Amino acid sequence: MACFLNRLNPVPSGLRVKDLKFCDVPVRVYEPTKVCDGLSRGLIYIHGGGWILGSLDSVDEVCRHIAMKSDTTVVSVGYRLAPEHRYPAQLDDCEAAICHFLSVAEAEFSVDSHRVAVGGDSTGANLAAALCQRLAKREDGHLPFPCAQVLIYPALQMADFNLPSYQQNHAVPILFRGRMAFYFLQYLSEDISVCQDVLEGNHVPTELRPCYKAWLSSSNLPPECLARGFSERQSPEYDGNVYHTVKAGLEPEVSPLLAEDAVLKKTPPTFILTCEYDVLRDDGILYRKRLLDLKRDVNWQHVKHGFHGMINFFNQGWLTFPSALWVMDSVVNYVETL
Repeated sequence: MACFLNRLNPVPSGLRVKDLKFCDVPVRVYEPTKVCDGLSRGLIYIHGGGWILGSLDSVDEVCRHIAMKSDTTVVSVGYRLAPEHRYPAQLDDCEAAICHFLSVAEAEFSVDSHRVAVGGDSTGANLAAALCQRLAKREDGHLPFPCAQVLIYPALQMADFNLPSYQQNHAVPILFRGRMAFYFLQYLSEDISVCQDVLEGNHVPTELRPCYKAWLSSSNLPPECLARGFSERQSPEYDGNVYHTVKAGLEPEVSPLLAEDAVLKKTPPTFILTCEYDVLRDDGILYRKRLLDLKRDVNWQHVKHGFHGMINFFNQGWLTFPSALWVMDSVVNYVETL
C-alpha cells in the first residue's frame, strides 16, 4: 500500500502543509494561503484502514483536495494503530487532537472554532461519529462542539454482519465481509478465534436483539437496497463467552449506530456518503434513518457505481477511479456550506 498509494507529490502553490503534534498526537495541517476576510473554517480528518492500516500519508491527496477546493484548514490525525494499541487509544488520540485544535484554532490558525467539523472515511468515519457522541456527552461549555460530522462510507456497528449489503457485497474488493469482522476484533482484543461467531451473530445477547432489530431491520432500508436479493437469517445461538470477549464492540463508542436516542439527538448536522458495492452501505443508510427519525439534519449522497475505499486511489495516476473525484467534490460541496 505504501509503495502504490503513499508517494507524496510536491505541495502545490496556494497550500501550506505542516507536520505538527497536538498533545503528542502527530497531525498534518493543510492551510490554504489564499487571503480571506475574517476567520476560515476547519475540518479534522481521520483516516480509515480498519484501525490497523493507514497514515497521514495515505490520505494526503484527499486532505490537500478538500483544503484547496473548499478554502478550509484541514487537520489530518495520525492516531495510534492496532494491534499494538487497542480501543480506546485511537479514539482518545482523536479527542486529544480535536480538543487541542479547538483551543488554539483562532489564535494559531485563524480558524473559527465554531466552524470546525470532524470527518473521515471508513473506520475513520467510525471514529468521527464516536467522537461526536463522546463530546456530546461530555459537553461542558469550555470548547465549541463540532459544527458537523462528515462520514464517508462509515463503519458504524458490529452487531449484525448479515445486513443486505453484507450479503450482497461479501466478496466485493477491497473490503470483504470477513475482513470487516477481523478489523473490529483487532481493534478490540487479540482474540480473533471468535471471528466466525461474530459473523454469525452469536455475540449479541438475547435481551438486546429486539432493540437492535428495530434499528437494523432491513425494512428500514430503501427498496432499491433489497433489489439484488438477500435472505433473512434465523436467530443465532447466543454464546456468552463470545459476548464477553467482544462486548465493548456493542458499546456506542465502537458502534455509534447503537447509541441511545438521547445521545443521537445531540449530534451535529451530518453528511453521509455510501456506495452501492460496499458491505458498509447499510450502516450509513440506517444511521441516516435514525438521525432523520430524531429530526436531525442529514445530507446523504449515494454512489450507485461506487465501492469501498475509492478515495484511497484518489489522484493516484492510473489507479484513479472517476467516481472518486465525484466523491471528493461531494465532500467539498458540503464543507463549503459550513
